[in-house]
Amino acid sequence: MSSSLSKNFEPQQIEEKWYQHWLDKRYFHSTPDERQPFTVVIPPPNVTGVLHMGHTLNETVQDVLVRKARMSGFNACWVPGSDHASIATEAKVVQMLEKEKGISKHDLSREDFLKHAFEWKEKYGGIIYHQIKKLGCSVDWDRVTFTMDAHYYEAVIKVFIDLFNKGKIYRGARMINWDPQAKTALSDEEVEYKDVQGKLYYVKYQVTGTNEYITIATQRPETIMGDTAVCVNPNDERYQHLKGKTVIVPLVNREVPIIFDEYVDPAFGTGALKVTPAHDINDYNLGLKHGLPIVDTLNEDGTLSEAAEVFIGIDRFEARKQAIEKLHTDGLLIKEEEYQTRLGYSQRTNAVVEPRISTQWFVKMKELADQALTAVVSGDVKIHPEERFLATYRYWLENVKDWCISRQLWWGQRIPAWYAPDGSFVVAATREEALKQFEARDLKLEGGDIRQDEDVLDTWFSSWLWPMEVFNGITQPNNPDINYYYPTSVLVTGQDIIFFWVARMIMAGMEYMNEKPFDHVYFTGMVRDKQGRKMSKSLGNSPDLLELIERFGADAVRFGILISAPAGNDLLFDDSSCEQGRNFNNKLWNALKLVKMWESRQAQTNESSSSHFAVQWFEQRLNEVKGQVEEMYAQFRLSEALKTIYSLIWDDFCSWYLEWAKPGFEQPIDSNVYQSTVRFFEELMQLLHPFMPFITEEIYHQLKDQTDDLCVKQFSKSANIQQSLLQQGDLLKQTISAIRDVRVKNNIKPKDPVNVHVQASQSSQYAAITSILTKQVNAKEVNLVNDAVAGAIAVLVGKDKIYIETEQELDTTAQKEQLEKELEYLKGFLVSVEKKLSNERFVLNAKPEVVDVERRKKADAEEKIKAISESLSALG
Repeated sequence: MSSSLSKNFEPQQIEEKWYQHWLDKRYFHSTPDERQPFTVVIPPPNVTGVLHMGHTLNETVQDVLVRKARMSGFNACWVPGSDHASIATEAKVVQMLEKEKGISKHDLSREDFLKHAFEWKEKYGGIIYHQIKKLGCSVDWDRVTFTMDAHYYEAVIKVFIDLFNKGKIYRGARMINWDPQAKTALSDEEVEYKDVQGKLYYVKYQVTGTNEYITIATQRPETIMGDTAVCVNPNDERYQHLKGKTVIVPLVNREVPIIFDEYVDPAFGTGALKVTPAHDINDYNLGLKHGLPIVDTLNEDGTLSEAAEVFIGIDRFEARKQAIEKLHTDGLLIKEEEYQTRLGYSQRTNAVVEPRISTQWFVKMKELADQALTAVVSGDVKIHPEERFLATYRYWLENVKDWCISRQLWWGQRIPAWYAPDGSFVVAATREEALKQFEARDLKLEGGDIRQDEDVLDTWFSSWLWPMEVFNGITQPNNPDINYYYPTSVLVTGQDIIFFWVARMIMAGMEYMNEKPFDHVYFTGMVRDKQGRKMSKSLGNSPDLLELIERFGADAVRFGILISAPAGNDLLFDDSSCEQGRNFNNKLWNALKLVKMWESRQAQTNESSSSHFAVQWFEQRLNEVKGQVEEMYAQFRLSEALKTIYSLIWDDFCSWYLEWAKPGFEQPIDSNVYQSTVRFFEELMQLLHPFMPFITEEIYHQLKDQTDDLCVKQFSKSANIQQSLLQQGDLLKQTISAIRDVRVKNNIKPKDPVNVHVQASQSSQYAAITSILTKQVNAKEVNLVNDAVAGAIAVLVGKDKIYIETEQELDTTAQKEQLEKELEYLKGFLVSVEKKLSNERFVLNAKPEVVDVERRKKADAEEKIKAISESLSALG
């Protein structure tokens, strides 16, 4: 055994050594050549943070696919990068300025604030890239892209101007989603709805000039001051007498009309609705229909405005409490009742979102969405797993709404709109171009100056260009990179951004390249803790990736996250799966030490039949799994592929093959068997490498002096498989296991020799495996017999009977009881199968192959019943 090999696998130094080696060799760098490209663009994580476990899964899946492609002859190009994340980053910078420097954003000019923002990005933006390296990701570090890079900024502005000129972007006042914490507009997709326990407050509105009141149920008493009407259903008999009447709005004593509209559900609440056009989208639409005024009672930070007349400057939720108290004091609050409702929350700040009428910029989505829908429905872009996400994708695109793309922030791509003092505007990339446009329109610029729009564009408006602009496809159309690498091969992403990003990238690709941006989309599941909760910072249940890697090693973490991750389904993750990965590493390391121990004990021997069979069998088993794994890659069943490789190595190679090929005590190993063993080990490491790159590269080089690196070693095609050898191998494993089980149940020690007699339906099956069987079960001899062996322990292996003779006195009572239990079970099973086969409807309607399976079950059960009955007779 090599003295340089540690007791267990120690990943830290090995990981750093190999990652640096791969970088030095520039294995991850790609340039266009004659090979077929395999292109992946990383879903750019926010520059604000660190990789959580969802990112870890996502990055690991991508690395598996990219490494596999690189080892399969493709020119693999994986582009890394990060997203400027307007809302989240600006919040972080504002917080930093206030906490560390005592500076408010509003004390700074825009230019000074952006200097601080870029300084913050330079300080913290590299954390994610460090984590990506630690995880072993084989990205092309020469191609790192940031969505605020100069060329990328230029591309975003260019697309905005182009879409505006095509009439696909417009500016207008509409009801939008407002985040009072970030003080910015949000798109519909950035609002996350949650079911919460709320309350309905029943409030009396006095009919003007009478002692009559209309009772209205509302969830938001703090918006009463914005009421401009009360609405009832025209078919509601309770309110017919109120046509043409008005009511007095509580708290502000405003007189407003009673209007009639079928929108109101007479069965909900009291059948009467307060109409607050400034603070509810449905009320806004009612207001437009009936010509109602709009009273906006909220400031941008969620406090009440002067238009509210009362509770001015108080936060909306505190104002709710005060409004309830005042209504109660005034005798206008009848009752409160619990009510289950849905509230919209900002995905970025978790603040409760307010509907708000605001002048914003919008993208017309219908035409863009139609192209993106066709690309997926036609199969041009393939979604995996299709059965889970195609319908969701289709529903959203068929019901798409215009996209609000302006954000009231400073960090991001500034909207290229320029305003004259009279409010007219033009869209242009620079002030000079804007002035030319104003002059061309013959517009007089009073005051002689123009101002640029203060808002920036939604972050997703930049990231929807990602597959194109990482290759400068917008800024330098038809350059060699975009022509070679686009469309990309696979997009790996989370299901939660199917609308934010995936659909919009397809829209942008179809619009600007007239081509899909990727061939395949693979959706990973949501990572949850072992209690089923979504991992989040607020719950404190998401582990630190670097700490996990420090404890278990990167390979073990990659193993842990992937082994738990069936395609598209949520996965339960805890440290135990990483521990399983570490144990697997140690299993591999121990196997390496065993093989290295044999290295100095090679000799040209007459290869034993046992070793010869072991080599032949494992050759077939390896080829079988290579074919299975290739198919799993094609179907994106990566977790299953890893489990299959894991089982091949742990069970077939370590537990069976190495035992079968192992030389006798102090005996040399045949050189041919040793060389075959090393070759098998190399191929296993190659098969495992995309999943666990560090330990596989290390073992590959420890096995012998190599002229190449596993990272770029090309896969060979799997050969034809000899099923007969695989069947013999399975028979051998089952027989050994059965005999070992008999030893345990009958307290026969492993060192006590036994005689084994095999009564087989096909005795030739045992010819090549007898010598291994003899060695593995410590048998004096293994004989093929035609009849039952009296006084021996009998056990069934498939249809064959194995008799074990021992000099030890046996208690046949326990054996009889076990056989009788098996016999009883098989008889019951046979009755159920016969019942099914005697059902004419089943036989006529079931598929022929299903009926054949049942018939085989019947024949198999009958043979086993016969064999057990004979064994019982032999026991007396």
